Amino acid sequence: MAKASKKKALGRGLSALLKDPDNDIQSAKDKNADKVVGSIVELDLDSIEVNPHQPRTSFNDDALTELASSIKELGVIQPITVRKLGFNQFQLVSGERRFRASKMIGLTSIPAYIRIANDQESLEMALVENIQRQDLDPIEIALSYQRLIEEVDLTQEEMSTRIGKNRSTIANYLRLLKLDPIIQTGMRDGFLSMGHGRALIGISDTEQQLKVYERIVKDKLSVRETERLVKSMTSTQKPSPSPTLDEKKQKALKEISTYFGAKVDVKLSKKGNGRLIIPFSSTEDFERIKKLIDDSKNA
Repeated sequence: MAKASKKKALGRGLSALLKDPDNDIQSAKDKNADKVVGSIVELDLDSIEVNPHQPRTSFNDDALTELASSIKELGVIQPITVRKLGFNQFQLVSGERRFRASKMIGLTSIPAYIRIANDQESLEMALVENIQRQDLDPIEIALSYQRLIEEVDLTQEEMSTRIGKNRSTIANYLRLLKLDPIIQTGMRDGFLSMGHGRALIGISDTEQQLKVYERIVKDKLSVRETERLVKSMTSTQKPSPSPTLDEKKQKALKEISTYFGAKVDVKLSKKGNGRLIIPFSSTEDFERIKKLIDDSKNA
């Protein structure tokens, strides 16, 4: 008990240090920064604002009430994490449920870890920590993965290392974002599982997706039953014929291949547009092709 009291007193002492305008800590190089960063500090709840990068967008009221009761009985066992914005101003990185529950029972302060980070680092910390520690629904997790890719500029391989998940697992979550928004909402509301969602991805037609979704909810289909239903539907669907080049374009493609000294491939869409793919076998080969393109521009 004495050890716990000493730890709490230290937190209050550090809190007082942060409220001293003559010793305001703005970077890891500032005086006393080493005492604060990485330590548990008692912060006023009123000095903390919600993190706009928080991936969780909804909170279950019953679960929040249960957490509030637990905190009232046992205190905040796991400190929240915040980043310093300015003098006595902080922003949540993770722990919004603990933050909200503490406010519900009228607490005025909360134990917190303080991080000094820029916005991008804060976003990455928030997303990674919430993916690992919070009970996010599959769509929230998928959106968090997408934001790590788009806003933090992580590759799936880098993300796999950061969060300790297989790359295939990450890819499966990201594929859920291809589902119709109505189905995504159904997953968020708990009407169907990630397994159901993964099965529905096998249906390319949106209207068919929604029909199967309605049947899953109505008949309470299991994941296995859904998979069998989707398989029976897709096996009867005739694949659309792939667009092909006419004789004139085929001749032009051969001339392009001859010019570049490589078998140039073409990918066509149903609308008639497409792209040319020029392969190269090495850095030297790439430079050779680049030189040919440059020479053609200057010709």
